[in-house]
Amino acid sequence: MTRRREFMIQVSAGSAALLAGGFAMANTMVAESDPQAAALGYKADTTKVDAKKFPTHKASQNCGNCALFQAKAGDKAGNCPLFAGKQVATAGWCNAYAAK
Repeated sequence: MTRRREFMIQVSAGSAALLAGGFAMANTMVAESDPQAAALGYKADTTKVDAKKFPTHKASQNCGNCALFQAKAGDKAGNCPLFAGKQVATAGWCNAYAAK
């Protein structure tokens, strides 16, 4: 019975650690220097996008009105499936922008 109790305690502690780790990862902001972000031309501020490098970019485009953006209205950041486990700024933009 002692081994069963120890096992249950270890499973509980491990599950709590995994949940806490997943929560912390979900709140990590993607850096513009991140390889995936750099490849997609991600900028945390859509007004900082290089118009010569990304001629299709429009000032009205931002992560907040992109079909890939996952957040509640009014949030300053949210999840994007292109940056697994990291958040992007609502005011940001990348070359994968798709209007809602």
